[in-house]
Amino acid sequence: MWFKNLQVYRLPAGWNITAEALEDQLARKRFAPCGSQDQETRGWLSPTGDEFLVHRVGGQWLIALGMEQKLLPSSVVKQEAEERAEEMAARQGYKPGRKQMKELREQVMQEFLPRAFTRRRKVYAWIDPAGGWLGIDAPSQARAEDVLEMLRHTLDSLPLTLLRTERSPSSAMADWLAGGEAPAGFTIDQDCELRSVTEDKAAVRYVRHPLEGDEVRNHLTAGKLPTRLALTYDERVSFVLTEKLEIKRLDFLDVVKEQVDEAGAEDARAIFDAGFALMTGEVVRLLPALVEALGGEMRAAEPLAA
Repeated sequence: MWFKNLQVYRLPAGWNITAEALEDQLARKRFAPCGSQDQETRGWLSPTGDEFLVHRVGGQWLIALGMEQKLLPSSVVKQEAEERAEEMAARQGYKPGRKQMKELREQVMQEFLPRAFTRRRKVYAWIDPAGGWLGIDAPSQARAEDVLEMLRHTLDSLPLTLLRTERSPSSAMADWLAGGEAPAGFTIDQDCELRSVTEDKAAVRYVRHPLEGDEVRNHLTAGKLPTRLALTYDERVSFVLTEKLEIKRLDFLDVVKEQVDEAGAEDARAIFDAGFALMTGEVVRLLPALVEALGGEMRAAEPLAA
């Protein structure tokens, strides 16, 4: 179990729900597949395939949101409705009106939905109740919102805030690149994106390219700011930090993953638990270090709107 991305949120110290209470509340909206006339369904799944919705390893919790969607393109519905409208016009001598066309599209939708293909996705969320962290394995905040929205509909209380730091990631990353030195514990890797703050939004991207030369500094002097920067923490975890404080391309290096083999886990469940324990162990070290590198946590953050 290794996350590839991390959208990071903060839980207050007073949020003291137990794993048992969380299990009971998630069970209110357990996942069920789409029915014949459902276009989409969402609900909570067991992260490990057993009957439990909250998976616990060493004080860390894992939950999973399941989503199933019927794949029925609007263009297919429109085409079929138009063909039926043409047949209707030939029979009755005039074209169907707006109301009839709407009814035709709804009729086609109802007929086609039971035969449509389905796509199912699972999104994992990690909860550190002691540290007050909630992390979602999603490539963007918009995708993470699927999990947050479902949590709001499910839980009695979710006093959640987006992680904010005193320094903006763009400003800090610009200083690191200009000085050619990462903060303590971090190293700068060879991927970076710089974007102009002017209306033209001119951008330059470096991939597997040294970033310590004058070329990058010249772009910074010209007014471009970093929107992405690849970093490694403690020679154990590499990732890309974005200007929105998103952690992308999260990769736990071999020195970490080899510990799963050293643990001697043999069955799939034991390997899953070992990976989850190692992943969360590294993340709970990474996040405070990253927050410190960005000037500390901004305490005045307002709870996310329901």
